[in-house]
Amino acid sequence: MNNPQRHILLRLLQNKGAVFGLIVISLSVVVAIGAYFIAPDDSPDANRMTVEIGGQKPGFRMQFLPVRLEGAMEGTGFWQRLLYGRPDAFSWVPINSYEMKGDSVIVEKYVDEGVEERVGYPMSALRVNSAPPSLADPFGVRERRFWLGTDKYGRDVLSRLLVGVRVSLSVGLVTVLISLTIGVFLGAVAGYFRGRVDGIIMWLINVIWSIPTLLLVFAITLLLGKGFWQIFIAIGLTMWVNVARIIRGQVMEAREREYVEAARALGYSHARILFHHILPNVMGPVLVVAASNFASAIVIEAGLSFLGIGVQPPQPSWGLMIKENYNFIITHNPMLALAPGFAIMLLVLAFNLLGNGLRDALSVRV
Repeated sequence: MNNPQRHILLRLLQNKGAVFGLIVISLSVVVAIGAYFIAPDDSPDANRMTVEIGGQKPGFRMQFLPVRLEGAMEGTGFWQRLLYGRPDAFSWVPINSYEMKGDSVIVEKYVDEGVEERVGYPMSALRVNSAPPSLADPFGVRERRFWLGTDKYGRDVLSRLLVGVRVSLSVGLVTVLISLTIGVFLGAVAGYFRGRVDGIIMWLINVIWSIPTLLLVFAITLLLGKGFWQIFIAIGLTMWVNVARIIRGQVMEAREREYVEAARALGYSHARILFHHILPNVMGPVLVVAASNFASAIVIEAGLSFLGIGVQPPQPSWGLMIKENYNFIITHNPMLALAPGFAIMLLVLAFNLLGNGLRDALSVRV
């Protein structure tokens, strides 16, 4: 690392807000990668539904009896679990108590607060002798605690919150890559060649700029359809104008400097001068805008998912979680909607603080 880069890094690390943002973002990346190993519910999309315990408050506890599902496979490879989770081999039945009678297990199945149902299960359908060594019960009965409660479908809110980090970080990363690719190229070409090329590109930028972002995202989403990747592309195609305008101004200033004149005198091509000499020296403001666009993409995705045209169920998205549970805010369990809201706020704040730190460390104006 040369001295200018070291100086920038030291200035960045001296900014407490930027350091806080880096810590939150780093933890979010770790959680996103190992979500299915960290989350209490490691089923695909953390979508284990137990409707009997829907809408429970944080800290709720319940015992579960594992009943084998027909045709289910218990074994899951490492990469399969890392990427997609582990499909349930058992149906987890909420119970208040159980006892063994002959070759069956009789349980008091939890139906609702104060309501039970007496049900019997044959031993062959249970997880006999396959429980962890630390669990003495031979039927595999487990007590689980739902730290943030359960949603209306009985799914663990904490697990869906952890898996939902993947969607937020993915949408930010993909949209920033798309916006940088389009914005840097068009802005650099407009600023370097100027004239008619600049006029055409600036006309396109002004047209896109004049359309409200959400309206443009709606139009692109309706064109591409609803889905995971479609929403990434839709948001990315609306966020490149900021990058293009900044790059254009920076390139127009840089093309008049002495090192560019020297490159022209040596006979270098326009492409080499632009992409090998000018762009590496004007990327500071782009990093700041990229951090801001990352935060904006997270908020836009959450808003679109809340409106029902973003990520589709059962895939967990923080905006979708708010949509599914916002009616609980004025009832008995507001945490179901407040938890994803706080998560969005914290991650967006982290990227904005990092962007401010980069701006100060690079001493750029955007």
